[in-house]
Order: sequence, then C-alpha cells, then structure tokens
Amino acid sequence: QVQLVESGGGLVQAGGSLRLSCAASSSIFSFYTMGWYRQAPGKQRELVARITTGHSTNYADSVKGRFTISRDNAKNTVYLQMNSLKPEDTAVYYCNRLPLTDWGQGTQVTVSS
Repeated sequence: QVQLVESGGGLVQAGGSLRLSCAASSSIFSFYTMGWYRQAPGKQRELVARITTGHSTNYADSVKGRFTISRDNAKNTVYLQMNSLKPEDTAVYYCNRLPLTDWGQGTQVTVSS
C-alpha cells in the first residue's frame, strides 16, 4: 500500500511562492502518473497538475504558467512549485497517483491578499 506525505504548505502573501513536496512510501511510485490536487472550503477536490512517468505534464487552466510539477523517482517524491500565488489558490493540497490510492493528510496553503 502506498502512503503519501505532503509538506511545504504555509501562509504566504499574494504574489509569493511556495514549493510543495510529496513523499511516497513505496518504490512503485516511479511506475505511476502522479498528480497534485487541491480542495478549497466548500468545493470539490480538483486536479491541478499531473506528471507522467516520462515527465510529461498537464495543468489546470487556473494554474497554467504559475505552477510547475516535477518528480524525482530516485527519492519517490513529487514536487509542486507555485509562483505568483493568488488568494483563490487557498486550499488543502494533496498528491496522489493515477489510479488513485488512499489520500494523505494534505498540506494547507493559505494566500492572503
């Protein structure tokens, strides 16, 4: 069973940056597409970025050009670099593989205006 631990969230002013990390417990991490998701209060969880095993990436329109997803298979870790943050980026951020497995605890990102 894969366990996922997200970290790197925090409070930042609009226009600032954060780098999220997600460490996976299993070496099978390298065989899966990985994604970063977020859930804002009162809203459904949404996929914001994903990266394939071949490092191809896709982004939600709302974050395109501001967020960058990357992965280090040797460290079983996926990253999300978030720049030019906006208050509407405030959410709990989660990572998961595709197909989905159990969710981790997430990491809170709060962007103040």
